[in-house]
Amino acid sequence: MVTISHIVKKIVNESPMLQEAMAREIVSYGALADYLTKQIETELGKEVKHSAIMMALRRYSEELSKKRTKIDVFDYSSELTMKTNLVDINVVRSSTLLKRINQLYSIVDYEKGDFFNTVESSNEIAIVTNERNLDQIKKFLKNENILRLEKNLISITMLLSKQFLKTPGVISRITSELSWENINIFELITTMTEMTIIIHKKDLARAYNILEDMMENCKK
Repeated sequence: MVTISHIVKKIVNESPMLQEAMAREIVSYGALADYLTKQIETELGKEVKHSAIMMALRRYSEELSKKRTKIDVFDYSSELTMKTNLVDINVVRSSTLLKRINQLYSIVDYEKGDFFNTVESSNEIAIVTNERNLDQIKKFLKNENILRLEKNLISITMLLSKQFLKTPGVISRITSELSWENINIFELITTMTEMTIIIHKKDLARAYNILEDMMENCKK
């Protein structure tokens, strides 16, 4: 049976920003109940009391706050390393590209501190590397279908503890903190103890401060 609580949870979960605001307990439940009343009544097919919606919102807010507290205790202590002047190229995945992609590593000079990462999905391949490699990469991809090319990017890498893989919500906590400040993530690359975000260089200072604050707060 569908209840007010079920609908409230569904609506909140569909809006990451609203979910985050409720977890932080900075929402006016009365105002939010006013806003949701019509949608909830439509889905239930009957009138509902304003107080019942407020109660459902308060209960779910408490649930979200408890989950957030568990994520907060994760040790975010880390070293932050950055790479600047990066490009992100998204290409349609093809059989020809898959056969040749290992050749790209010959372009990269790791001794000069080059950055190179590929992220594969079922339909696309993203290539993130230094802008100075762009001309060579373009030549390599001349017969491939390039979907998007973004310049002026930077990477921030966090070295995390081995509990990273076993702690639900760590990635969502980091990304939500950045999203809260309207910072867009172009790529997200993770390994067992490492997380790298690719963002625009205009967001570097704010993103760095957010991540640094998270690390400092976990020490208190």
